[in-house]
Amino acid sequence: MRFMVFVPAGPESETGAMPDTKLIAAMGAFNEELANAGVMLEAEGLHPTSKAVRLEYQGGKTRVIDGPFTESKELVAGFWMIQAPSLQEAIRWMRKAPFGGGVKLEIRPIVEAEEFDRILTPELRVREQRLRERLAANRKAREA
Repeated sequence: MRFMVFVPAGPESETGAMPDTKLIAAMGAFNEELANAGVMLEAEGLHPTSKAVRLEYQGGKTRVIDGPFTESKELVAGFWMIQAPSLQEAIRWMRKAPFGGGVKLEIRPIVEAEEFDRILTPELRVREQRLRERLAANRKAREA
């Protein structure tokens, strides 16, 4: 199973401040452990919402809203995409994350393609397979 782990933003990350060297070193060691165990698929930090936009779809129109989004209580500063055989195993791994100070990670299972099997038409299955192949090719090209 794949899981998305959301890292919440805080006042420091929303100003664009980088973490201190000690946290970067601890996070690097944790990420290496995840990668070496075959658990981590992706992990990235995000720029503050001052560099972001939101799209709002309403009444057939799309509105672009510039950040920062100070009215939001729960902003995301980064994420991991991990794979583990169960939610309990994902929790076991993420308990090791080098956070303190009341940080609350959110771990959510990812909806896998097979979960759509009962509603996909043959045409949509072919389209989904082409998309998956294109994404794999994009990843391979990015790594080259």
